[in-house]
Amino acid sequence: MIYILLTALIIAFDQVSKFAAIKYLKGQEPYVIIKNYFELRYVENYGAAFGILQQKRIIFVVITTLVLIFILVFLYRNHNTLTVMAKLSISLFIGGAIGNFIDRVRLGYVVDFIRVNIFNIYDFPVFNIADIFIVSGTILIIYIVLFDKYEKIKR
Repeated sequence: MIYILLTALIIAFDQVSKFAAIKYLKGQEPYVIIKNYFELRYVENYGAAFGILQQKRIIFVVITTLVLIFILVFLYRNHNTLTVMAKLSISLFIGGAIGNFIDRVRLGYVVDFIRVNIFNIYDFPVFNIADIFIVSGTILIIYIVLFDKYEKIKR
């Protein structure tokens, strides 16, 4: 139950942040927080990560729907055998995925607004709160698959 609440909070936080981005950043100059390193800049992303596959909305809606169904079926069938870390990572991923999914269905694009320039070496693509949770959840899932050893529950 706590993981459902966590997922809902992630979705709410993401949607509120995007609402604020639309209200305060759209049509405005970027809001500089740390000059040359960190700013808030409104961007409408019609593609995927790093702006790939622009204008392929239907593909994203279908793939996201299928992935979410697969994950939910997996959770339903395996919820008793998953570790706390596995449930946490899946909650982070699902919360972020649904946050961006809502944008794609409602707006036809994803609202991005966080811009980071890493040590003036790499100007990272603009992203959003949902992206942070998708990446964090994915990293935790990869860690679990590669390194987390736990005994399977005997049946």
